[in-house]
Amino acid sequence: MRLIRLKEVMNICGLGRSSIYKFMEDGRFPQSVSLGDRAVAWVETEVEEWIEQKVAERGE
Repeated sequence: MRLIRLKEVMNICGLGRSSIYKFMEDGRFPQSVSLGDRAVAWVETEVEEWIEQKVAERGE
């Protein structure tokens, strides 16, 4: 399992910081994992699965 930081999440999914946090708040994006007082990361496979789901929805 690999954890990725916000900058990489933004590069992978094409969303900005505020959109990522808004989608998380709405339950529409994977939740972050706390690494400490001021550091969070995301599970890379969860972000990739979210992207795959978005691509699949495009074909529906």
